[in-house]
Amino acid sequence: MRTLVLILIGLVMLALMTGLSRPARRPQVALVFIGVWLLACAVNLAIGLSHGYSLAEELGIHLVLFGVPAAAA
Repeated sequence: MRTLVLILIGLVMLALMTGLSRPARRPQVALVFIGVWLLACAVNLAIGLSHGYSLAEELGIHLVLFGVPAAAA
């Protein structure tokens, strides 16, 4: 459930960023979103690792967490 919520947060954030930008600037806004979303996912990964999960456990799910909104961008 948490995974779905985080993916939805990423998609909503993307929609807000692109929706509030001018059409000519949307490619640049999408690139900024990808950078911001990568940073957010890295922080989330670090939190998961600090709670005792292994990198192997976390990496697969974080690829999905980052990949779905980034692919939408």
